Amino acid sequence: MTQAFPPTQVIAEIGCNHKGDLDIAKELIRVAAHICKADVAKFQKRHNRELLSREEYDRPHPVPENAYGPTYGAHREFLEFDLDQHRELVAACESNGIAYSTSVWDLSSAKELVSINPTMLKIPSATNQHFELQGYLCEHFEGEIHVSTGMSTREEIAALVAFYKERGRARDLVIYACTSGYPVAFEDICLFEIKSLMEQFGDQVKSIGFSGHHLGIAADVAALAVGRLMEAEGKGRFSHIERHFTLDRTWKGTDHAASLEPDGLRRLCRDIANVNKALAFKREDILPVEQVQRDKLKWTAGCGE
Repeated sequence: MTQAFPPTQVIAEIGCNHKGDLDIAKELIRVAAHICKADVAKFQKRHNRELLSREEYDRPHPVPENAYGPTYGAHREFLEFDLDQHRELVAACESNGIAYSTSVWDLSSAKELVSINPTMLKIPSATNQHFELQGYLCEHFEGEIHVSTGMSTREEIAALVAFYKERGRARDLVIYACTSGYPVAFEDICLFEIKSLMEQFGDQVKSIGFSGHHLGIAADVAALAVGRLMEAEGKGRFSHIERHFTLDRTWKGTDHAASLEPDGLRRLCRDIANVNKALAFKREDILPVEQVQRDKLKWTAGCGE
């Protein structure tokens, strides 16, 4: 039996792990593409004055050792790339043969990123109930819209999918099983949420993905197995695995500790590609690789007569 769906793609979530340095961002793209063989390099875009209240903007960073500025707002501005820099990131992705994407956290960021027409944009868990933002994407963005479901109730997730269905965009929607924590303990990953999402929404949305913030790569392979099993049962498509990516987990910043370094992401991409091949039914009772052994070893009635 051949696979009914394309291979699951691996997204290298660079986010703000570039430390506000465009050259580091481009190096992360290069390594993700050529060393790790990831399929997508993803960033973040925020308009901080819109996203944060004045009090939030002006208060100190809650973890001073991770701060890139005297206030949380200054810290966030330091890590932000403008639209022209995102255009450079798009060009860097194209030249390295990897897809570009970014999370948009607010309406202004969405409007900016729609103007450069990427193939996919992401709504983070934090703003998946920001329906003005998502309504704008439904009306003005023709690509895939990916949405994480971390820190969301089942009612909120159902309302989210209904919102896209009402606007005729559910078939462009990819929703991710996700636990929002940095890092997430294994008992909190809850991989069967993939099963729940596929059972409830797999026939309504384009596909289901998994966004992980845990340590190691074992859970990602298990996520692939859960998703492929649900596919085999006709419960939709499992399409993406997203992991945070950094060059050095000891760098200053919130996300590095919950990120994979290059060798970790390389092994993840390798294992996902190989296990993806293994998750299939036999295409015939006796495979060619078995026939050789059958001819030599298989006992059958009449042997020795």
